[in-house]
Amino acid sequence: MVAALERGLSASKSFNFKRMFESSSTKHQQPQTIVIENGDSHLVESNTPESQNSDSLSESPVESIPPMISPLNRPGKRPDRQQADTEMLKDRFAKLLLGEDMSGGGKGVSSALALSNAITNLAASIFGEQTKLQPMPQDRQARWKKEIDWLLSVTDHIVEFVPSQQMSKDGVCTEIMVTRQRGDLLMNIPALRKLDAMLIDTLDNFKGHNEFYYVSRDSEEGKQASNARSNDKWWLPPVKVPPGGLSEPARRMLYFQKDSVTQVQKAAMAINAQVLSEMAIPESYIDSLPKNGRASLGDSIYKSITEEWFDPEQFLSMLDMSTEHKVLDLKNKIEASVVIWKRKLHVKDSKSSWGSAVSLEKRELFEERAETILVLLKQKFPGLPQSSLDISKIQFNKDVGQAVLESYSRILESLAYTVMSRIEDVLYTDSLALKETLLAEETSDGGRTTETDSESAGSSNSGEETEKLDPRYSKTLLDFMGWSDNSSKSSDKPTKSPGLTPKKFSYLENLNGFRSPKARH
Repeated sequence: MVAALERGLSASKSFNFKRMFESSSTKHQQPQTIVIENGDSHLVESNTPESQNSDSLSESPVESIPPMISPLNRPGKRPDRQQADTEMLKDRFAKLLLGEDMSGGGKGVSSALALSNAITNLAASIFGEQTKLQPMPQDRQARWKKEIDWLLSVTDHIVEFVPSQQMSKDGVCTEIMVTRQRGDLLMNIPALRKLDAMLIDTLDNFKGHNEFYYVSRDSEEGKQASNARSNDKWWLPPVKVPPGGLSEPARRMLYFQKDSVTQVQKAAMAINAQVLSEMAIPESYIDSLPKNGRASLGDSIYKSITEEWFDPEQFLSMLDMSTEHKVLDLKNKIEASVVIWKRKLHVKDSKSSWGSAVSLEKRELFEERAETILVLLKQKFPGLPQSSLDISKIQFNKDVGQAVLESYSRILESLAYTVMSRIEDVLYTDSLALKETLLAEETSDGGRTTETDSESAGSSNSGEETEKLDPRYSKTLLDFMGWSDNSSKSSDKPTKSPGLTPKKFSYLENLNGFRSPKARH
């Protein structure tokens, strides 16, 4: 009876494996299936004891082969990681769908603002701890690439219709409409991804460089390494360089990386300024504006701008811009006046409250002068916070594609500013070490140079270093785009400057993290 059961079992196995082999003959065949089929074929051909022995030998490899398990159910770290990624993905997009309103009562923000805040918060959690000039940890770098891909995947489904041609079977060419990713996203998303990769590669290039290092601020060595620049950034560890300064190859490498990061920052600024200029001005911002430019600017500023002869440099030199708050207040006033004058240019009804007795030519001239002042403010104060107009545009924007472009370019701009600032900290410390070495050599030579010469040399050197290291003297977006304001200095009549949004506040540098626009709810 036992022998009969064994023969029946072997026959059933042979039948099943034979059917599997026949059904998969046209597909990719695994080596185990071929071996099993060969063993079963011997079983069918012969029922002698020798064939039974060969059958038992042929079945032994089958027993050693583990059963096929789906990759999703395979035990180990991979399914656990996939499960964690799936749960994280659900959490991210659930918050986006709810508009950050966890109660589900429909009081959340728009999808555009929720996505913008998600990108901003992700960058704050990833890059907020980048206090040193060193490569990012691999886990943080992998998390950034993974989660930013999740958030940017939304733009793959923002499409537009474009004409195309389709050839039928009969050879007739028919014009049809097909979908394609929207033009601004198709052009800017790959560019921003490239800038992102360039910044990550810049940080990776500092791997293995040990000529400069960081010390704790509370340690004795950290107190000795403190200087005027590091004291202003009390939350950052001081930088230490060798007594004689950096080597020439290391110094050249730092300047090369600084120039590269500067170009990345300018490119991100250009994209961000373009996106903000294309965003619609909210009605709530327009309703809050006064009805004319004089009320927005004040009598003194309005009189200076509307005079027949106008010099923007002299205009700014007469104003009190001692604090950041005063500069930002001036920027808000001028932006509001530009919006008022632009609306009056498009209002044809003279009975409207936006109408004015000022001619269109003069109003256009005033607008050009105001835009020139905004560009100069951006050059002189590159670290200004976002203006009221920018914050209002981001808060009330409904276009998801523009929200992604604005937030992604803004965080890349801030990250580039942070990396460039870290490079400048090292170069500034290196310049101090070089000055100390020069002073020691002059003292050892018996003071051959007079005190006046040394002071003049020191002032000239400090001026050169300030011009190199101070962000205010760095190249601006005008240089990157090929524009120049020399014509406004050489002639009395200022030329029309491009309407650019000034550089935003670097959240990483000043707040050790990013910040979303105010009043998000």
